[in-house]
Amino acid sequence: MKDLKTNRGDAYAEAANTLDDKPRDFFSTSASEDYFLAASKGLSMPPNPPSISTVAELLLRHYGLQGEITALSSEAEFTAQVITWDGRSLILKLSARAEARDSFCFQATSIAALQDSYTFTVPTIIRTIDGGLTFEEADFSGYLQTKLLGRQLHSLGANPDAYYQTGRALAHLNLALRPLDVPGKYRPILWHIGCWSHLTQLQQYLPTGAISEHVRSSMSDFSKIVEPQLAMVEWQITHNDPSPHNVFFLDREVAFIDFGDGTFGPRIQDLAIAASHLVTDTNRALGGAEDLIAGYASVFALSTLETNLLVPLMRARQSALILVNHWRAHLFPADADYIKKNVSRAERGLSILAALAPAEAEASVLDCIRRSR
Repeated sequence: MKDLKTNRGDAYAEAANTLDDKPRDFFSTSASEDYFLAASKGLSMPPNPPSISTVAELLLRHYGLQGEITALSSEAEFTAQVITWDGRSLILKLSARAEARDSFCFQATSIAALQDSYTFTVPTIIRTIDGGLTFEEADFSGYLQTKLLGRQLHSLGANPDAYYQTGRALAHLNLALRPLDVPGKYRPILWHIGCWSHLTQLQQYLPTGAISEHVRSSMSDFSKIVEPQLAMVEWQITHNDPSPHNVFFLDREVAFIDFGDGTFGPRIQDLAIAASHLVTDTNRALGGAEDLIAGYASVFALSTLETNLLVPLMRARQSALILVNHWRAHLFPADADYIKKNVSRAERGLSILAALAPAEAEASVLDCIRRSR
């Protein structure tokens, strides 16, 4: 494997400049390799959290707010909960990394554009004293949003109705994101589908056994069968991480948080990611993800190609999650428990889907679509 910590200059800008709205550009050899190396570099760097006193100074300087600040677990950027003196619950995201500026601009702009949606909910962006969606200064950049007080999807257990409602809300989210053109959409993201064929370089970090073989088979199918067809599906701005930890239920409303991995990619990728997290039931062909897929298809019709590619994409995403998180747990053993919080579910789900023949997989998705009607 190549050294992912190599200094490539302004690798983020360099990689982003190779891309445009033509999906095939994400899979050209030179573009995808540069993109992968830049994205990998971001997740291979150890976190460098600021002091709470520094966070308090930034909060006061840019928002005129004070309160109780508590650091939260986060993959790359620093995230803190803020309880203001008047009782509001807020989330502050900030970073000293230069590449975070594009990320925060993407996140805050996307969330702000979705504020008035009535078919799902997102946090509210708190504007700076100067009226900006984000703040930037010499050492830090960041943004502030409201904290959603509800129940995360993963805390509801296997809940067919919640899964169906999540699928419908995700489809409406994709419809709302569809016309957007958001700054920072080409910034390198390791979870972008353009990186997946390169992730096999991380297989050395997997334990030996059946899971390693399932990952190898899934990624081989992705590279040989799925990736060559992805330029033929519709691409748009996507959330790119609608996991059960990023989906909330507020009474009967479904809410989405954490747009940090959002990007320009195949729309079907959002459905594949959300569904891949719900494959847990060995008594069902798609492991329980059927209800979410049916909910999505009740709002947003899948094309014949999307129907055919959905399960292979689910398997590839599960494999990507396993590969990336085993690698990062190796880099940061002290944070391994947090990094690998979704790995066991992905491994179980991949084992279930690996048993499906291609024709069975497609038939199962078609059955979900029929149910949605």
